[in-house]
Amino acid sequence: MNLLTVEPSPHFKSPVTTQRIMLHVIIALMPALGVAVYVFGWRALLMTAVCVASCIIFEWACRAVMHRDNTISDLSAVVTGLLISFNLPVNLPFYMAVIGCFAAIVVVKQLFGGIGQNFANPAIVARIVLMLSFTTQMSSYAKPFYYKLAATDALTGATPLQFDTVTGATPSATVPHLLDMFLGFHGGSLGEVSEAAILIGFIYLLITRVISPITPVAFVGIVALGSFVAGRNVLFELTTGGLMLGAVFMATDYATTPLTKKGKLLFGLICGIITLIIRMFGSLSEGVAFSILLANILTPYLDKVSISIPFGAIIPKKEKAVKNENH
Repeated sequence: MNLLTVEPSPHFKSPVTTQRIMLHVIIALMPALGVAVYVFGWRALLMTAVCVASCIIFEWACRAVMHRDNTISDLSAVVTGLLISFNLPVNLPFYMAVIGCFAAIVVVKQLFGGIGQNFANPAIVARIVLMLSFTTQMSSYAKPFYYKLAATDALTGATPLQFDTVTGATPSATVPHLLDMFLGFHGGSLGEVSEAAILIGFIYLLITRVISPITPVAFVGIVALGSFVAGRNVLFELTTGGLMLGAVFMATDYATTPLTKKGKLLFGLICGIITLIIRMFGSLSEGVAFSILLANILTPYLDKVSISIPFGAIIPKKEKAVKNENH
């Protein structure tokens, strides 16, 4: 007689691997990289190469020192390097970028056990560490097309959010036209300037089913709604800063975001609300990085309150402590 063997889930082996998922993310990031190279020139590509190489080296070295199986082949370090470079100004000194990569890979990722064990998105933490450590350098953005036209010290300008964070007035002598901001022809970090390129990557990730649209739509939607209610220029708020980059590529990280649909929705809403609060009332012009980091910390609790109870499951009641009258 044949007996059935009962084992824990999953019961089907999926062809989807970490390497395959990361490869899809890398492909989705290519349009934004292409725009960055076009707008900022050769140094954008060099900055990206430095970050990717640093992340790979740090991960390989960490795994070797810890006597663990090396994981550089899963391409997660490559994705982290790309995202870190996308969060940096093109004119940032390379050694600062390497420090950010060290914080992301060694401190946030490997010291917590490696991929899937980190409590926060490594690229987000890298950006925040560099913002707090090198505020001036992280706030000085090279002007578009400058590196293609000159070879002397970089001319720097501000990201559009630093010009007018109250009304978002555009166009003007300083603030780029909305179309230029949508396409990426303005100052800012490498990967956040072109919303058009990010949207192409977003569509690709949806088609390949790498991410769910719930968190990005909730994140961007609540920022748009809050900006409208507050009387701010909605299109200006959506096409500037790291909102789209953060919503699509960092607020959808598997390891640091909720598993359930309800949890993903709550995660996106929390990110959007915190971003709005920082943008409207904080001293910083941008709040995406801090909002995602704070939401990452809340992820275990969001999973706990949003997880579904299996049909027919009986939840044991907590036994009430009986007070002993004799004591």
